[in-house]
Amino acid sequence: MTAPIRIAVVGHANAGKTSLLRTLTRRVDFGEVSERPGTTRHVEAVDLRVDGAAAVRFLDTPGLEDGVALREHIDGLDKAATPPERIRLFLQGPEAHGVFEQEAKVLRALLEVDAAFLVIDAREPVLPKFRAEIELLNACARPVLPVLNFVRDAASREAAWKELLSAYGLHVVVRFDAAAPFVGAERELYRDLATLLRDRRAQLDRVAESLEAEAAQRRQAASTRIAELLVDAASMRRTASADAFADPPTRQRLIAGLQKAVFDKAQRCADDLLALHGFREGDADEAALPLLEGRWAMDFFHPEALKDAGILLGKGVAVGAAVGVVADLALAGLSLGAGAALGGAIGGAVSQGLGPLGRKLVNKLRDVHELTVEDRVLFVLAAWQLELLRALASRGHAAVDRIANAPGEPAAAARRALAELVHAAQPARSHPAWEAGSGLRWRETPQRQALVAAVARQVPAALAALAGP
Repeated sequence: MTAPIRIAVVGHANAGKTSLLRTLTRRVDFGEVSERPGTTRHVEAVDLRVDGAAAVRFLDTPGLEDGVALREHIDGLDKAATPPERIRLFLQGPEAHGVFEQEAKVLRALLEVDAAFLVIDAREPVLPKFRAEIELLNACARPVLPVLNFVRDAASREAAWKELLSAYGLHVVVRFDAAAPFVGAERELYRDLATLLRDRRAQLDRVAESLEAEAAQRRQAASTRIAELLVDAASMRRTASADAFADPPTRQRLIAGLQKAVFDKAQRCADDLLALHGFREGDADEAALPLLEGRWAMDFFHPEALKDAGILLGKGVAVGAAVGVVADLALAGLSLGAGAALGGAIGGAVSQGLGPLGRKLVNKLRDVHELTVEDRVLFVLAAWQLELLRALASRGHAAVDRIANAPGEPAAAARRALAELVHAAQPARSHPAWEAGSGLRWRETPQRQALVAAVARQVPAALAALAGP
């Protein structure tokens, strides 16, 4: 078995080393991410696994805190020794266990690895202490790949940092924001590393290929999960007698019950998308997304809540104003009085055509009313889950701030794509047994699976349309 590539992750205190590793390994529980300086006090190892085996072993190191003084101390050691030899002399001396203990842990780790990622907070001014740190790292004679972190920030000094790095022969630089990674940033990171570790190129290429395959599988699984939600919601049906439906409190309980059932299904879908991307449910510190934060308490059927969320449909018409549950009035013109009363209760929603005419007639003869989920509810559910998916795709596992990315008014192309997605789930309306968990003996059927697969194939197009040009 090929030994894992060993990478020391080094840099000044609070440059984002642990944050980078959380994102690269998708381990939100690794280490501690904090604004306090010097949070990491010991060298900690974490593996990136490919096909069940450790492909890369990262060593998270403490922050370099006093590089200037340490460089002066090492410069005073044996002048005839090479830079790596002077580093080893320092590590054998008392200072390595005293005033420079943290720096010694970093340099000791660096001598034992194949290469190092030098994580730099690009917002920091280029000060003498950083030059001293680069000189110390270069003295260990290991390939160093600088990783510019927080480059999206308006305060980024990227150009100044690149100029400094070039002065020390570090011309290959990776731009990587651990809180909001660029698309393809991981692939580029490993490919750039391969230029420094040519004897490990094949192994690093496999890592990059594996990451791409994982991303494709994740997108497919997310598409399938969203499709399952839409098929589930479209197939949901609740029946009640005409007498029960005519009683306002009973009717409201029935409607509220269906609303809660849809909300719970949507919540489970959101939780599954979180887990699929390696986030923890309700992790407000590491994975706080406004979409999720609002979803915990948001009532999808409450018009004002949806208006506040900024989900709009058409020319300034809030989707929330039309969201609700509709009653199947069996046939046009029949039970008109009951229909009018219901319309007043749920905001004037209209019947959707909820199944074959034969079933409607049977229910009419039995004096049975049906409740289902309106198309515009499905539209909102689809838009919400897709916006969540977009946020997760660009969410680093080190992010600690909330993302101000509430869904806004979809463009015309996005509305069409969402409508097509909802339309694709329509066959489920004729199959109430397709609602997952609708009975104690509920089982997946090949027909339902085929519909879920068909809806899932349309999810990427809707997602791309929401993202815009």
